[in-house]
Amino acid sequence: MSLFLNVILPIMLVFVSGFVLQRIRVLDVKSVSAVCLYILSPALVFTSLYDAEFNSGYVIIIVYMFVLFFLMVFLNKLLARIFKWSQNIESASILATGFMNSGNYGLPVVIFSLGPAALPYAVFIMVVQGLQNNFFGIYYASRSSSGMKRAVQNVLKMPTTYAMILAFIFQYLNIGISESIHSTIAMVGDAAIPVMMIMLGMQLGSITGIKLNWQVITSAVTLKMIAAPLFAFAFVHFLNVDPLIGAVLIIISAMPTAATTTMYAIEFDTEPELVSSITFIATVSSILTVTILLNII
Repeated sequence: MSLFLNVILPIMLVFVSGFVLQRIRVLDVKSVSAVCLYILSPALVFTSLYDAEFNSGYVIIIVYMFVLFFLMVFLNKLLARIFKWSQNIESASILATGFMNSGNYGLPVVIFSLGPAALPYAVFIMVVQGLQNNFFGIYYASRSSSGMKRAVQNVLKMPTTYAMILAFIFQYLNIGISESIHSTIAMVGDAAIPVMMIMLGMQLGSITGIKLNWQVITSAVTLKMIAAPLFAFAFVHFLNVDPLIGAVLIIISAMPTAATTTMYAIEFDTEPELVSSITFIATVSSILTVTILLNII
C-alpha cells in the first residue's frame, strides 16, 4: 500500500491534472509536445548520459529492447493467424504492444521507485524506444515503401538522437563543459519529466474515439502488461543482469502503450479508435499491475 501511495498515486495525480485540463480547455497538445521534444527531452538526455558512467549494461539494454520488440511482433502475428485478424488489426495490435510509454510514464516511476542512480539507464531506454517507435511504428502503421522512407526520415529528425550521440562524443573525447552551461542544460532537462507527465494526461484527454473490440484489447493488454514484464524477469534472471539495470528493464517493460502510437494510427488510418482504446485501458490497468510489480521487485 505504501508503494501505491508514495509512487503510483503522486504520478497518477499529475496525469489526471493534464487529463482534466485538456477536457476543460482543449489545448494544443502538439505545441506542448514540440517544446518537450525539441528542447526539454534533448537537454535531459544530454545531461543524464554525459554524467553517466558507460558500461556493458547499455549494450544489454539495446539487445533487450530489440528482442522484446520482435517478440511482441512475433506473438501478434501468431495471434493474428489464430484469430484470423486483418492486416490492419494486426498492425494496430503491434503498435499497441510493441512500444511502451518509457518516457511520460516510465521515467517518473523509475525515479520515484529506484532513485536518481537509475535515471541514466531509464533515459537511455527512452532514447532507444524513441528510435524504435519512430522507425518501426511508422513502418507497421503504413506497411508501404513510402512508410519505410518516412520512418528513416523521422529517426533522423529526432533531437534526442543527436543529444545522445553528442553526449557519447563528449564522454569518449573527455570534453568538459563549464559548470554554468551544465547547470543551465540540467535545469532545462529537469523540467522534462513533469512536463511529459502532464502531456500524457493531455494526450489521454484528447482521445475521442473508443472501439471496444474486446478480443484484440484483451490480448494486447495481456501481452503489454503481463507477458512483457514476465519476459523481462526471465531475461534478467537467466543473463544475470546487474540488479539496478534489471529492475529498470522490468519496470519499463511493464509500462502501458506509448501514447504516440495513436498519432501514427490516426495518420495512416490503422484502426486509430482501437489503438486509442488499448492505450487508455492499458494505462488505467497499469494502476494495479505496476503497483503489484513494484511490490514484487
